[in-house]
Amino acid sequence: AGTASLVVERPRPGSSLRCCARTTSFPQPVVMSEPKAPAPPPGDTYKGWLFKWTNYIKGYQRRWFVLSNGLLSYYRTQAEMGHTCRGTINLATANIVVEDSCNFVISNGGAQTYHLKASSEVERQRWITALELAKAKAVRMQAESGESGQGSGTRNSEVQSTLRTLGSKVEDLSTCNDLIAKHGSALQRSLSELEGVRLGGDTGDKIRQVTERATLFRITSNAMINACRDFLALAQAHSKRWQKALQAEREQRVRLEETLEQLAKQHNHLERAFRGATVLPPPLANPAGDSKVSGKGDVSDEDDENEFFDAMEDVPEFITVPADPKYHRRSGSNVSGISSEIGMDDQSVELVRKRRTRIPDKPNYSLNLWSIMKNCIGKELSKIPMPVNFNEPLSMLQRLSEDLEYHELLDKAAKCQNPLEQLCYVAAFSVSSYSTTVHRTGKPFNPLLGETFELDRLHEFGYRSLCEQVSHHPPAAAHHVISKRGWTLRQEITLASKFRGKYLSIMPLGTIHCIFEKSNNHYTWKKVTTTVHNIIVGKLWIDQSGEIDVVNHRTGDRCHLKFAPYSYFSRDVARKVTGVVTDKDGKAHFVLSGTWDEKMEVSRVMQSSRGGGENGTEGKQKTVYQTLRARELWKKNPLPEGAETMYYFSLLALTLNEQEEGVAPTDSRRRPDQRLMEQGHWEEANAEKQRLEEKQRSMRREREREAARAASAAEDGVPQDNYKAQWFERTEDPTTGEVTHIYMGGYWEAKEQASWDMCPDIF
Repeated sequence: AGTASLVVERPRPGSSLRCCARTTSFPQPVVMSEPKAPAPPPGDTYKGWLFKWTNYIKGYQRRWFVLSNGLLSYYRTQAEMGHTCRGTINLATANIVVEDSCNFVISNGGAQTYHLKASSEVERQRWITALELAKAKAVRMQAESGESGQGSGTRNSEVQSTLRTLGSKVEDLSTCNDLIAKHGSALQRSLSELEGVRLGGDTGDKIRQVTERATLFRITSNAMINACRDFLALAQAHSKRWQKALQAEREQRVRLEETLEQLAKQHNHLERAFRGATVLPPPLANPAGDSKVSGKGDVSDEDDENEFFDAMEDVPEFITVPADPKYHRRSGSNVSGISSEIGMDDQSVELVRKRRTRIPDKPNYSLNLWSIMKNCIGKELSKIPMPVNFNEPLSMLQRLSEDLEYHELLDKAAKCQNPLEQLCYVAAFSVSSYSTTVHRTGKPFNPLLGETFELDRLHEFGYRSLCEQVSHHPPAAAHHVISKRGWTLRQEITLASKFRGKYLSIMPLGTIHCIFEKSNNHYTWKKVTTTVHNIIVGKLWIDQSGEIDVVNHRTGDRCHLKFAPYSYFSRDVARKVTGVVTDKDGKAHFVLSGTWDEKMEVSRVMQSSRGGGENGTEGKQKTVYQTLRARELWKKNPLPEGAETMYYFSLLALTLNEQEEGVAPTDSRRRPDQRLMEQGHWEEANAEKQRLEEKQRSMRREREREAARAASAAEDGVPQDNYKAQWFERTEDPTTGEVTHIYMGGYWEAKEQASWDMCPDIF
């Protein structure tokens, strides 16, 4: 086969421009089929099964992986994609390494590493190709996102400006072409006239050479001008297409934003409608099922952190049915089985001070949470620098003091003669502390090391509370409450938190102690996991899930409480809490039920029996409790009017940051960034927050230098952190054996004497 082509030969010095037509013959090509790597399907999303290394016991486990928008996420099953993501890694900062024919590793520098194995070499190459393409796109989008603030209008104006410049340059070239043509014609006429003059042979050759070169120059100039015109026309044509594409992208983005907003509204409406229409099922409506608890002991095969399962998989551990009427007749009017004496509210409250009931309304400052947290996936929440826009004007110490919102439950418990009845009130108190969190999506301020908060309600409610931040990394707060009504509460809470991409997990670590003076009953329990959902899109909402064992260490009695995780598919009431109070022999005496955001009820167990197995199977029986009619143990107080504009604070929360005289100089009320935020000055609060954090870092560096100097002088040479809390002493707890901080006294005496010389300057 031949191909005709026009060949323009570059003239040698002293020769003329020659154009000639050639016909070049090419042999027929031999087609070789080279092996190609299988390409992933087109599009931005790639899904499939891979084997992920979990641990040395379970080895590789099959997981469903989804690659979308530069993020690689995985799930245990495809069904989990709607609610539970097991992990996500951002490919923009990840390294992809192929180990062998089927194995490869994805790592983002140490925080996350996935050891993966495909079913075949072909499948592995599909994933590698998809991952490399997604990584390149993610890196490109990340680089472009820094310039996105200028907006598409700026980019459009830049294109127009460039086109105008190009047009101007082409016009200049066209003018030059006209001048070249004009002067070239004059030159050629002059040369033609010279040819007519009789001159020597050498002179004639020179003139012909100049004439040829002038002709070549004119041809080249014309070609250049024509090429520039073609370029301008092409650029203008593409510019129109670019503008149309840009406008289409802009319109699509607006439509997507509107759609997301509509979906969020519909989601909220459906959720309200669902909750409004949901009723408790009949006592025996559900067949007996598996009594396993998905939340407890079911540790992920990837790590030891909490996981959240859909409540549809979670069946109740027991069933309650009305007891025989003879028990009601025997119990008389006391249908609940709880002493009426302790059910009476204490009417001897003396209000000695009028406290505030409002704070300044929350300003309407918009800020995208995802834009800040997208680079913080997998990190500890306390180590993420956050602007005050996501905070509420309270510190974590004040938030911890809100556990005393329903202190009257412990007042009633102190009056109980029966330890099992007392345990019911303590269990209700442990649930009531979560009621203030249902709408509180704002993050409390991380306390500075040495920061304190006192809550003195001795004259109003009979108790005094003191909190102190005793450690910064990990963040830990010690809390001690003494009541003149016969009880003491103490705890040390360390927060472990992880940002998972779609939700935020907050795991409080530590034990809460409650001791009653009269009976010497000593109760302990822990807190459940708090989850903040819809971090990426939609309205933020909070859920509590997990289990609590409230144990009486003197008698061996215990109450096992279960916080059911929220599920769209569950027919049960949302935020449900159930519990059983048993003695040291395991015999059930009371059943508790309710929700952690509304109320808790208690019923006395008159008789219990094992239910039938599920579908006739053995080992999957539930206990059926015959109970007396339920009585209310606790009910949530209504929120103050206008709470939605005041961070959804309760009446107690509204008073926590109120200015008070005589408090320690380290008290949270004196924290300037928190005070500025409460007053609505968020920019100043952000600047002050950065100043305080830098001051704290410099103080820590100074302590480290002192520790290093002390270590160099010591025999072992090992640096030791020399920081000691002001009001709490680190010691071993005699009841649990845990090393914790216990109040050593002296704060209230120092307050009476206004002697704060030992307090550090942290603000």
